[in-house]
Amino acid sequence: MPSPRLLLITTFGLGHMRPASGTWGSMPTVVLAAALMFAGIGPATAPVLYHAVLFAWMLVFCIACVLGGREAEAAFGKKDPGQAVADETAGQAIPLLFLPAVATSTTTHTLLTLALAFVAFRIFDIIKLPPARQLQRLKGGIGILIDDLIAGVHALIVVQIVTRFVL
Repeated sequence: MPSPRLLLITTFGLGHMRPASGTWGSMPTVVLAAALMFAGIGPATAPVLYHAVLFAWMLVFCIACVLGGREAEAAFGKKDPGQAVADETAGQAIPLLFLPAVATSTTTHTLLTLALAFVAFRIFDIIKLPPARQLQRLKGGIGILIDDLIAGVHALIVVQIVTRFVL
């Protein structure tokens, strides 16, 4: 039985899924946002609750990375192991925050916004624009986490532009 820290840092075992463990780790955040939106708790209908839930979710997985990073590196035998996907779970929340009302004004807009946030985050997480690549070299959980938070900010910018000016 893995420790509670390893359970969280692997996002309840999703980090062991193959291929593309980071993609698996990003999915729970998108599913959570979708569930909230389709339950009527979205950025346009209940913005305070929607943002509070996503922010709390992000914070839990950020803390999991920071506190469990060294344990994960020791358990899996390498720096920023692929099994540690709590960073993706946390980073994926960023492009889903601060959405304009139009992003969820119709079912189609909602689905497009969710897909865009997911794809944009995964692309930026993979290509690691500066300063993400440089900062991921930091030790322990901070190094595991920081590049994904930066990827989340890059994805946030894309999602904001598209949802405000294209949708």
